[in-house]
Amino acid sequence: MEHVEYVHTFGMTDAEVEEYLRDGEVGVLSLADGGDAYAVPVGYHYDGERLLVRLGERDDSTKMDYLENTGTATLVVYENESEADSWSLLVRGKLVELPTETDREINEQFEPFRLFGENVADVDAAVFELRMEEVTGRRTD
Repeated sequence: MEHVEYVHTFGMTDAEVEEYLRDGEVGVLSLADGGDAYAVPVGYHYDGERLLVRLGERDDSTKMDYLENTGTATLVVYENESEADSWSLLVRGKLVELPTETDREINEQFEPFRLFGENVADVDAAVFELRMEEVTGRRTD
């Protein structure tokens, strides 16, 4: 890497991890099925104890097929304002579906749902807890 540009990053404190998770609302959820990976943007909510992920469920959902076969999922949350001002979090753990919440509860916890050409009647909102087994935070100085 003698001629490759780089920026030093540093590990985050527990307090910094908490702050960035609380302030964020969206991330990229990575799922796997054997040797195949699948990543999708998702809304999330962190209340200081639990990390909740909201997913859209429908009958022919590739995402839900991968979720069923994923042992450990990874949520990536990041921001890159500039090469000197960036951070990222990797949260790894098991996804556990929670009992169905009311639309009001979901709307209070998450930003508006984004549909990609689906009919609203064909999609159900499902909430999962990502059991945080491993959290890694990095930031620039």
